[in-house]
Amino acid sequence: MSRVALLLLALLIAAPAFAQEPVGCDKFKWPLDKERAMLAAAIPVAAGGEIADPFAAAFRLPLAPTDAAGLPMPPTRAPRAGSNAGYVKAASPGKAGTYRITLSEGSWIDVFQDGHEMKSAAFSGATGCEGVRKSVKFELRAMPFIIELSGTTANMVAVAITPD
Repeated sequence: MSRVALLLLALLIAAPAFAQEPVGCDKFKWPLDKERAMLAAAIPVAAGGEIADPFAAAFRLPLAPTDAAGLPMPPTRAPRAGSNAGYVKAASPGKAGTYRITLSEGSWIDVFQDGHEMKSAAFSGATGCEGVRKSVKFELRAMPFIIELSGTTANMVAVAITPD
């Protein structure tokens, strides 16, 4: 076998290891103990509803097939066929700053304020941690915002929003 063929074979064998996310609750890039506890006690909300105090408690958002979810803005990443989506409207955080949106299940997160997409500032994900799967930081202004979740097979996702 040539050197090139051996190198390609080694890369193909190693590729799945490179693509895997870390495993375990201690593998997130920042501590999520508070968010994990909040997610475990999440209260139900209506899809498309409004949350007066999104920082007081985590909430469980029901999801529907993407075509039926009625998302107010198109997802910034094309959802997979057969995936679910949902959204909530949240009151202003009160002051501008960095906030974490932490999910119990894997899902694409879009945040919009005043009709504009808010770019994520950082991302952390891990598998094998009961009750939490992903946390994304967003720079939010002191105004209401919309959280859209998409691209997931889950029917329900618990969401915690906390200041960074």
